[in-house]
Amino acid sequence: MQNHRFLDTGPQLSVSRLQKLFGFFFFFYALAVSVSASSIQPKKNTVENCQYLGKYFKKFRVEAEPVVLKSPFPKLGNRVLFSLHYNLSWHKNDSEKTVLGTHRSGRTRTKDNALWILPATPEDSGTYICTFRNESYCATMSVELKVFKKSEASLQSLSYQQVLITSGAGYLVCPDIDDFIQDKNDMEIKWYKDAVLLDQSNKTFSILKGSVYCHINNVSLDSSGYYTCELPFVYEGVKYNITRHINPRIIKKKEETMPVIIGSNKTVLTSLGSKLIIPCKAFFGLGSRPTALLRWTANNTFLHHVYKEGRVKEGQLHEYSENNRIYMEMSLIFNSVEKKDLNTEFICTAQNRLGYQTLQVRVKEEPTFSWGIAVAPLSLIFLVFVGIWMHIRWKQKPGKVYTTTKSKIIARDCQSSTPYRKEMI
Repeated sequence: MQNHRFLDTGPQLSVSRLQKLFGFFFFFYALAVSVSASSIQPKKNTVENCQYLGKYFKKFRVEAEPVVLKSPFPKLGNRVLFSLHYNLSWHKNDSEKTVLGTHRSGRTRTKDNALWILPATPEDSGTYICTFRNESYCATMSVELKVFKKSEASLQSLSYQQVLITSGAGYLVCPDIDDFIQDKNDMEIKWYKDAVLLDQSNKTFSILKGSVYCHINNVSLDSSGYYTCELPFVYEGVKYNITRHINPRIIKKKEETMPVIIGSNKTVLTSLGSKLIIPCKAFFGLGSRPTALLRWTANNTFLHHVYKEGRVKEGQLHEYSENNRIYMEMSLIFNSVEKKDLNTEFICTAQNRLGYQTLQVRVKEEPTFSWGIAVAPLSLIFLVFVGIWMHIRWKQKPGKVYTTTKSKIIARDCQSSTPYRKEMI
């Protein structure tokens, strides 16, 4: 029984020890949690620990006009747009402690998260920091502002770029003035071209009241220049003029026509096994690059389907301009002409949105030609003429002339000696 009691009390002592150990570890765990909880406090967001997200567009303005610097954060996505509780502030980079727009007595205001400067001066030029902050996130972006003196204003820097296309009507829009439109129905914008007021007497332009557009009835190269739109704006009893400058880019209208292939349907003679290149050149109109297609087919099928091994293929497409005329050229290349090519119809197709034109090409084997058969009659005629010439020359040789003369002398001598013989008799 003693042994039994001993064996029975052993586990009881072990359990009590485990309970003590568990209580000991639990005490230290609770202590560690309490210490860490007391040490982890929400970190206060400052400009120094805010995430910098880059620069926004640079603005150029003229002194004595209001300037509106809009918050760049709506461009960042839903994380900012749908934050219900946040704070947005502005300060200039050279005075981080001064938050702008909080006092209405100065020239700066904040309205709908935008910073207003009324009016702007050259001293307002610099970098402005927009800071977005909520309980868990902080970010900053910068906006650069350059305010020119009127006497030093650079139209090239102040001007907005817009596009006009020739040979038709076009329009310019007065840009970046939405914040200053107070009554759209009663809005009246004045337009100038190269500092000359455009009024109703000018039939080239149409300007309507309550519209931000300047319509140009027929755009031409003469439409280039510096345009200025001027909008009156009143704030707290003070009248300002909002001016914007535009330097349009004039683009010539594409004079696109139906494509014309240079050349006509033809048959190309070649020999089997030889390499062959057949060019195809097409005219696609005047001006800039057209939306066009130039390709070769074999029996109305793409080449790579008929000649999978690539023995016959399209060359590189070349596009070039000659005297403002747009041409495209692509060759059909045979690495080696085979007999089956002689029964294939090759077609070059030039196509654009207005239509297409085709060029049909047939490859034929060059006929076998025996030069021996062609030369034999000529050789015979040549030999006949040579024989006649030699015969005539042979008769005219000096040796033959001498022999004949000598015979005549002997004959004369014989005739003269005959009487002598008679006398002797």
